[in-house]
Amino acid sequence: MAENELIPHLFRTEFSKICSVLVKSFGIENFELAEDIAGETFLAALESWPYNGVPANPVAWLYTVARNKTKNYLIRKQLFSEKIIPAIKPDLNRNLEIDLSEKNISDSLLQMLFAICHPIISADAQIGLALRILCGFGIDEIATAFLTSKQTINKRLQRAKEKLREKKIIVEFPTSSEIDSRLDNVLTTLYLLFSEGYYSEDKEEVIREELCKEAMRLTFLLLENKTTNQPKVNALYALMCFQGSRFPSRKTSAGEIILYDDQDETLWDRELIAKGAWYLNKASSGHQISKYHLEAAIAFQFTSKPDSYEKWENIVQLYDLLLNLEYSPVAALNRIYALSKTKGVQEAIHEAEKLDMKENHFYFALLGELYKSIHPAKAKKHFIKARELAKTEPEKRVLQKKSDNIF
Repeated sequence: MAENELIPHLFRTEFSKICSVLVKSFGIENFELAEDIAGETFLAALESWPYNGVPANPVAWLYTVARNKTKNYLIRKQLFSEKIIPAIKPDLNRNLEIDLSEKNISDSLLQMLFAICHPIISADAQIGLALRILCGFGIDEIATAFLTSKQTINKRLQRAKEKLREKKIIVEFPTSSEIDSRLDNVLTTLYLLFSEGYYSEDKEEVIREELCKEAMRLTFLLLENKTTNQPKVNALYALMCFQGSRFPSRKTSAGEIILYDDQDETLWDRELIAKGAWYLNKASSGHQISKYHLEAAIAFQFTSKPDSYEKWENIVQLYDLLLNLEYSPVAALNRIYALSKTKGVQEAIHEAEKLDMKENHFYFALLGELYKSIHPAKAKKHFIKARELAKTEPEKRVLQKKSDNIF
């Protein structure tokens, strides 16, 4: 890895570890303290490495600096500040050393994941905190992901932190009686984080693989823990594997989305598909079927490119089960595409128009595809409407081309 890429890479991978350990040590009321020390650690690397050279073990160097900065900070506050000391004095009395062992880092990340996914804060705030604290994303990057301003993100995160402080949420693993309900909230956050990357609304980028990879990394943390290694977690991870396997074929070099029928199957990551199949098989234990099981099963069907009536019939049936379990307009719309493969476009159009999703560009794009072979004028009209509603430039370009290709 080039030297100029090393620090940004390490910031992404190590900031969250240092920050999580510090928040666990100091308490959630000292979020900013943890972020400041972690940030100062990387600032020290920026000031030192270009002139003194990259150390032989960059991660160990960062951990040593983080420990020293923490120790110096606590000693300084012990001597000069009466405001902050009461909150962290118990730690001072025990030990000034911060435990950055592999086990404590893993435990801290998992415990922090449960803390920031607490139901007292909104889903957007949970994702924002996950991106900031657990994924090392900067405020600019989070603002881009949410299509909003830095000021809005800062206020959102501050409000979320304040709520966690007010409720005195402790960074710890949930009790056995809480685990199921709290785990569901964590899985929802990770699912939304992955979806934000997979269906990105960034104006210039349709797919943000980095968000998806972070969601997968955090989900894998749950799989490594015996208590949270449950069937629904395996199902969610399998879903992410199946969806992620088609990344290389889902967009052009210009960032334009490539629809499923036009994707180059040879670009699919077969190793990731096999991994997904393995985790989906693990998810089959137990007696409960979650939406992640059904979505993963649908995604698995899409890893086989050759069309057959049986394939699409299976997909329709899985969507029926999913909609009965948890209705979603997006799932209902996706079911229509599969229905067109089994019942024909006329039946699919009839079902689609019942949805009447007048503000959804995917709805009009689907109608455009369905009408293309039987009523080109209507298809063109729907593609034009879809383009007007589309939020990303790559999507707008694709829809414009589809409209232009209809005469």
